[in-house]
Amino acid sequence: MVVSPHHLATAAGARILLKGGNAFDAAVAVSACLAVVYPHMTGLGGDSFWLMHHASEGVSAYNASGRAGRLAARDWFKEPEIPKRGPASAVTVPGMADGWDAVLKRYGKLTFADVLEPAIDYAKNGFPLSPDQHENSMAKFEVLREQPITSEIYLPGGRVPQAGSRFYQRNLGISLELIARQGKDAFYRGEIAQEIARFLGESGGLLTLEDFAAHAGHWAEPVTGSYRGYDLYQVPPNSQGFAGIMAAQILENFDLKNIPHGSYDYYHLLIESLKLSFRDRDRYLTDPEYADVPLAKLLSKEYAAELAGLIDRKRTSSVSTSPVGSDTAYAAVVDGDGNAVSFIQSLYFEFGSAVTAGETGILLQNRGSFFSLDPSHVNRLEPGKRTFHTLMPAMAMRDDKPYLLYGTQGGEGQPQTQTALLTRVVDYGMDPQEAVSAPRWVWGRTWGEQTQELKLEARVDEQVASALRNAGHAVRIVGEYDGIVGHAHAIRIEENGIRSGGTDPRCDGAAIGW
Repeated sequence: MVVSPHHLATAAGARILLKGGNAFDAAVAVSACLAVVYPHMTGLGGDSFWLMHHASEGVSAYNASGRAGRLAARDWFKEPEIPKRGPASAVTVPGMADGWDAVLKRYGKLTFADVLEPAIDYAKNGFPLSPDQHENSMAKFEVLREQPITSEIYLPGGRVPQAGSRFYQRNLGISLELIARQGKDAFYRGEIAQEIARFLGESGGLLTLEDFAAHAGHWAEPVTGSYRGYDLYQVPPNSQGFAGIMAAQILENFDLKNIPHGSYDYYHLLIESLKLSFRDRDRYLTDPEYADVPLAKLLSKEYAAELAGLIDRKRTSSVSTSPVGSDTAYAAVVDGDGNAVSFIQSLYFEFGSAVTAGETGILLQNRGSFFSLDPSHVNRLEPGKRTFHTLMPAMAMRDDKPYLLYGTQGGEGQPQTQTALLTRVVDYGMDPQEAVSAPRWVWGRTWGEQTQELKLEARVDEQVASALRNAGHAVRIVGEYDGIVGHAHAIRIEENGIRSGGTDPRCDGAAIGW
């Protein structure tokens, strides 16, 4: 079974499985394809996080996020905060290629050339541009137009290409071919690294060839918790994954089976549990090499019960968060041997920094723009540091075997939608497609907004929306199937071996299984 936010990427994963590859090979193929066919959400210039179950080795995690460059001192920036776009927003080295290499070397059966073949084909020979890319290009037209190389690729002829038109990324295809032949060294030490460093050096950026050569992701022990007998796994900090476990364990103190799905109580309890987890997330989350993240306390059942006791069933609490980027791509793959991969990748904002690095065809992420320039902030910028990261692929296990792989696009929305999916499957017996398609919400502040809004899809009952307003939530009704609540996907594996997948109707994805 393969699920992803773009049908061509899902199909690429299925093709690799049919070719004899395993879930890890297929996952890298999906990841690379998404870097081509969903370029507004993810790319070779971004980061990724991988949560994997190997049939004989158990669960492992790989952190493929980049560190700030050696020149990334806080006083390098003249403004009060790091720019959100442009060369100066490209603060951290992209971790994507390193992630592909690590997963393939440890678990894969096929070569880089095998798994990158579909992505190279779509980049060089073109693919039908997705409605989501068209919509995002329209929304960010001015941002794209400000960067000449980016504009030439993404606004050919100075216009937003129509959905369904053939879209090419030939230079990106050449970069992918180099990686297929030479491995990750092409990206971090070879021609690609040299061209990115040259371009940034001439454009006022701060990443250097030395920064690329020094980059390395790492294997990590997943963080764990449980929910109603299911073992929950997330990637550890600098990922926000522990917030998803915290929210689930807070909710475990309430009998959801006696609370109707979609009711005021359902939404209010989930939102309030998540807000409490966000409070601790924002207090502690950063690179754990630079600050202590007290996971033992945060993930204890005793602390979850304590937080549950703070929830007022009739009134919302006051919790403030910083706005975060929301454009991401989540996907999952399960093969016939019991291997499973839950992974997620991003450029941070839509089109990342909006900077295409010279002749590489690679859009650079602006993930490092989330660092704080306040020297007292836990997530303050320091050379060699990884920033607070929203990416969080999830997995629920039953009897030491994968049961549910789930995740979503949408920075602040990721723990929120994950919690919705988990409760809908575990407490309400929904299949993955029902869980993904049902009305959703997203709470929090996005760039340019001053209030902590609760955005509800229009399919939420009007009386429920009114009750949430009366409880103090700043409700705003959005579209019936609105992309602002994220693009979620899930795979469930039953005890009899049957897989069921769900892909979000709010995006261009597909689920393929057999």
